[in-house]
Amino acid sequence: MENAHAVCDGGDLDCGSGLLLIIKKSMDPLLNGQILEVRSRERSVAEDLPAWCRMVDHEFLGSEPGDNTIRYFIRKGSNQAELENDLQAAKGYEWSVRTRGDKDLTAKIYSRNHTFIAGQPADFSPNVNAPSAIDYLLASLAACLTVGYKAQASRKNIEIDHVELILKGGLENVLFHMELDEEGSPKMNRISGTFYVSSPEAEDLLEELWCNTLARSPIYQTLHQFITIDIKHSIVF
Repeated sequence: MENAHAVCDGGDLDCGSGLLLIIKKSMDPLLNGQILEVRSRERSVAEDLPAWCRMVDHEFLGSEPGDNTIRYFIRKGSNQAELENDLQAAKGYEWSVRTRGDKDLTAKIYSRNHTFIAGQPADFSPNVNAPSAIDYLLASLAACLTVGYKAQASRKNIEIDHVELILKGGLENVLFHMELDEEGSPKMNRISGTFYVSSPEAEDLLEELWCNTLARSPIYQTLHQFITIDIKHSIVF
């Protein structure tokens, strides 16, 4: 392949989850006819990227295996889409869910092409018909941090063998929520846990990755302003 004038690494991102914005931002400073190298480990990019190039009049030059990645080469065309408009559209994106009451004390949630059930918050049994809203809140934080950590690692070509996050949380006064007490608050007062990561990389590199994950996590940055969140980053060898 021809020598590229710029390189961007999308890691494990696919074309529907931000990779195209990364490509556009890297492509923007290039002159018409110059070449961008895109590195990706996501298999669907092999089909989606050439199709996108055809739609926006860039020339897809081909691909070749790289170091733990696939290298894709794009020649910039003269019809580069407005980067600023795309960035502003991304900033203004709003997530939307629809929820309706279901049988018994459950709710059915519709989120894009997925449907799931939520049960009552104050159910203390280890076996329930559906996770509660509190379970989903903890799961949302856990998923945001776990996927965010892996996504950042993939873009920086940091090798991660395994990650696992265990979270626990409690309410300030669950009896108030259950109308068994007239004082107190039903809010969550603390979330704690441990984020386990197994990797051959240096400890300081993984610690930096973890700090950056916290800084860029929408769910963590929203919750930690109101709730004490104490998550230990534990590197397992």
